Amino acid sequence: MGITKILVTGSAGLVGTQIVRDLVNNNIQVYSCYNQTKPELGIITHLDLTKKDDIVNIMNKIKPNVVIHLGAMTDVELCETEKILAKKINTDATEILALESEKYKSFFVYMSTDYVFDGKIGMKKEEDEPNPINFYGKSKLDGEKVFKKISTPNIIIRTSTPFAIHSKKISFPFWIKNNLESKKEISVLIDQFTSPSYVPNISEMIIEIIEKKITGIIHLAGDTKISRYDFALDICKIINADKQYLKVTKMKQMPWKAQRPIDSSLDVSKAKEILDHKPEKIENSLKLLFNKIKK
Repeated sequence: MGITKILVTGSAGLVGTQIVRDLVNNNIQVYSCYNQTKPELGIITHLDLTKKDDIVNIMNKIKPNVVIHLGAMTDVELCETEKILAKKINTDATEILALESEKYKSFFVYMSTDYVFDGKIGMKKEEDEPNPINFYGKSKLDGEKVFKKISTPNIIIRTSTPFAIHSKKISFPFWIKNNLESKKEISVLIDQFTSPSYVPNISEMIIEIIEKKITGIIHLAGDTKISRYDFALDICKIINADKQYLKVTKMKQMPWKAQRPIDSSLDVSKAKEILDHKPEKIENSLKLLFNKIKK
């Protein structure tokens, strides 16, 4: 790969765990940064994103060739009630990391979100105007704006509804599977649309982007726009579960403090055009996911 050192924030999360594993398997020196949950692989490095000195000291100590900034406060409800903390982690820490990256000429990968869009019209392209409707989306968009001010080569990656096997985090397919196998009725939204993203697929695309030093903005997500309910139905088919326990519900019935976009699906045409690894369709992603469990 021609890269000696990569620093990954949020390395114990869904995407972080996978990307650290893939990089380590490629014999890359990976510094796995965490605050509360220790990662499984890499050179385990404590980093508190709320402390500027922590960020500056770690960057000075490691001087990475690449920074993959996945660490974020992603709980949409919590971001709405804890705005100061959300800004500190999602916006301020991103700016400090980016400015430090300039010192070491590190290639910077920033993981953003489909929630930078208002969801009135889906299948958003990279050049479409963001307009977040909750504080999580605003704080991540403000993180994106940081890169207009820095000269270090960078890419902003937006993704949507990531899912994967993880030792601690239960993503949507396993939430569905666990409840259906327990014969527990669950409410699933029929009027919220996203582009569910299989994390191993996201990881291989990110690694290709790093290898090719692609810059700008790119949407890396699944190649299927789907409602939560239809996503659940697809899961039922793959695992042969009874769909009678799926209860249709609508967004207006949810007791949320923060608004959610109705349709935050992403257009992945650019990724399909320029990358060798292509965004996966939902059917194939789910087959790959559940085949891994069988092994």
